[in-house]
Amino acid sequence: MSRTLQLAEQLISRPSVTPDDAGCQQILGERLAPLGFTLETIESGPADFRVTNLWAVRRPAAATATKTLVFAGHTDVVPTGPFEQWTSHPFTPTHRGGKLYGRGACDMKTSVAAFVISIEEFLRATPDPKLTLALLLTSDEEGPAVDGTVVVCNTLAARGEVLDYCIVGEPTAVERCGDMIKNGRRGTMSGKLTVKGVQGHIAYPHLAKNPVHAVAPALAELVAINAAAGWDAGNAYFQPTSWQISNFHSGTGASNVIPGSAVIDFNFRFSTESTPESLQKRVHAVLDAHGIDYTLAWTIGGLPFLTTPGELVSSVQAAIVDETGIATELSTSGGTSDARFIAKICKQVVELGPVNASIHKIDEHIDVAEIETLKNIYRRTMERLEASLSR
Repeated sequence: MSRTLQLAEQLISRPSVTPDDAGCQQILGERLAPLGFTLETIESGPADFRVTNLWAVRRPAAATATKTLVFAGHTDVVPTGPFEQWTSHPFTPTHRGGKLYGRGACDMKTSVAAFVISIEEFLRATPDPKLTLALLLTSDEEGPAVDGTVVVCNTLAARGEVLDYCIVGEPTAVERCGDMIKNGRRGTMSGKLTVKGVQGHIAYPHLAKNPVHAVAPALAELVAINAAAGWDAGNAYFQPTSWQISNFHSGTGASNVIPGSAVIDFNFRFSTESTPESLQKRVHAVLDAHGIDYTLAWTIGGLPFLTTPGELVSSVQAAIVDETGIATELSTSGGTSDARFIAKICKQVVELGPVNASIHKIDEHIDVAEIETLKNIYRRTMERLEASLSR
């Protein structure tokens, strides 16, 4: 059994459902400290939702100009769902058919294990690197994400800490480890639209005002904009901005009552071609043009970010080719990740991890053969960035 697999199994066996780290970061810290890492635990959140964050950093012995590479990820996992639906216990690492099963096997305890073992191997071969190495780990990525990575990033920003490169271990591969990396993510912004009406008997519509009828033409116009990719055209890295309704609530449940209000929840996933302000302005213009009596509350979950090809992307691409022979695909598809917080203090951020097909599912798993592949890609990336500092 490889050391990466051993560490991955050790982490998977800890039931670290958000926000409980369940001792995972202590296990990792005990391996990092002997390598020269300074460990800092940053706790945040209320007593009933206490989040554990780890910032671990190893700086060169000589006080010379350097660059910092951060490996970022999370030790928390989503809830398992019914235990009885799992083929084996979700927190008992189990092997079947060349796969490792367990909650967090893919998202993302194997990546975290690969971070640490790749660093061990890199430092064994290069005991005094010019590269500053760091890990940023949280137990609040799968939850509200308000006391996790964002707190650490704000702390580092307040200290004036400069981060040059960051690799986030989110599952990004489609069929084989290394076939896709994320060099950006779309922004996310939600709206809660409340349309005001007048409740009344359905037989006397002239004495009431139906908010569903009032908002329907405006929603149809917004749907038409979305269908025509009319928010923006996207660009070479991003698909066009998308708008989707997630919930529509109205009525008392009775079939003879005109509702007094309607509440519509919707969400934008937007590219760098749009801003929250521009999208908000267009939505309000449509609603106002239809004369609707409404209120609209906005929540910005994260801004889009993009790492254009440069030192980090080229190093990761080359490491993947060296290890697998794959010419990786750059993508900004999918949901959000903690990279959106890191990108505010680090100019070059990519996400690179295992195949994502089983994440959050019953019987989550990873191909055992790809665990060493992922670890080696991380190590090769460090080697290339280190070499670039010596030129």
